[in-house]
Amino acid sequence: MNIAGVSISQLAYRVGVSPKQVQRWLADETLTPHARNREDAARALGVDEDMIWPKTVQDRVKLGGDREILRTYPYRSACPSTVWADLAAGAERELLFAGYTNYFLWTQIPAFGGLLRRKAESGCRVRFLLGDPTGEVTRQRETIEDVPLSVSTRIRITLDELAKLGPVEGVEARFSAAEDAVNHVSLSVFRFDEQALVTPHLARLVGHDSPLLHLRRHDDGGMYDRFAEHAEELWGRGVPVHP
Repeated sequence: MNIAGVSISQLAYRVGVSPKQVQRWLADETLTPHARNREDAARALGVDEDMIWPKTVQDRVKLGGDREILRTYPYRSACPSTVWADLAAGAERELLFAGYTNYFLWTQIPAFGGLLRRKAESGCRVRFLLGDPTGEVTRQRETIEDVPLSVSTRIRITLDELAKLGPVEGVEARFSAAEDAVNHVSLSVFRFDEQALVTPHLARLVGHDSPLLHLRRHDDGGMYDRFAEHAEELWGRGVPVHP
């Protein structure tokens, strides 16, 4: 404050707090203001926020398995479509869409069909793991959700979109095995090389109302690997989808 030539009352005015609040910040180093106040104070003093409150940096540093969690969303629908599009466009080796229906991808990612074709032609492996539209778990899920756009209809939308691609080497599709359907419908895993978007489905909620985790692989046996192994196990026992 001395270097910036800003008094307590001036800083308080610029941040929008009382002078007593600024005095408390100065007297107690363990106090951490709200993020907006930290930003305004740093701007008023012409320094980085981390120089004034270094503890905020430590609090943001993730350790262990937390390092693989890039972001969380309380609803899948809260994840911006640009995240899905950028991940799909950036993948070079592996695209695995292991949601139970996957139909929303064509509305979430612009020109998704053309992107899939280009990825496959460039050597990227593209896989779709779907629920069986005629399976018992699908029927039960439709009763639970009780929505106009049924689970089987959403699966058939995906099948129709894949059929429009025609025979493209590198694009594969399977139905999860009957014995795996319960595990499949309760957890969606979407892999993009070493990143993944994961949705654990809550009770009676449809996918877009369930939470989502954005993961990036960091360590062997970490959260990314655990979810990837789950999807691979289901894929390995899946039944090929034939035109």
